[in-house]
Amino acid sequence: MHWVTQRRLLRMAAKWFALVVLCFVGAKLTPARSSSQQKSDAPQTPAAPDKQSEKDQKSADPTMTRLRIQVTADDKPVGNASVYVKFKESGGLFHKEKMAELNLRTNEDGSVKVPEVPRGKILIQVIAKGWRTYGEWYEIEDPERTIQIKLLHPTTRWY
Repeated sequence: MHWVTQRRLLRMAAKWFALVVLCFVGAKLTPARSSSQQKSDAPQTPAAPDKQSEKDQKSADPTMTRLRIQVTADDKPVGNASVYVKFKESGGLFHKEKMAELNLRTNEDGSVKVPEVPRGKILIQVIAKGWRTYGEWYEIEDPERTIQIKLLHPTTRWY
C-alpha cells in the first residue's frame, strides 16, 4: 500500500476514535433497573402543587442563593447599567466546573434581581455609561442577600 494512503487511513481512524470517545464521555449512563422495580414504579399522578409551594421548594435548595443588586452613584440609583454575574457551575467536560455568566440590566431604581445561583465565590461586574467600571468577587453563603454597589466617577487623567 502506498504511504500516502496509509497516512490517510490512519488520520481517518484517529478521527473516528475521537468521535467515539466524545460520544461515550458525553453520554450520561443511568443505572439498570430490575424488572421488579419497573413493575412497582407505576405512574402516579401527583397532586397539582400551587405556585406558592413551588416557590418555597425552589428557595429551600441549600446550595443555591438569591441575590438582589442595588447600584448607586452619588447616592442616586443608576438605571440601565449592565450587571454581569459570573459563578462556577458543575457539569462541564469530564464533570469539571466551568464558569457560567448571567448578563442583566438594572431598572430605573438601580436594582436587579438575580435568578438563583450556586453559593460560593461569585464575581459581580457593573458597567454604566459615565461611571467607572466596577468588579469584585463575593463569597456568598446566605440563602438571600442584597448587595449595595456604589459606582465612582471616572478618572480623567490623560497621558
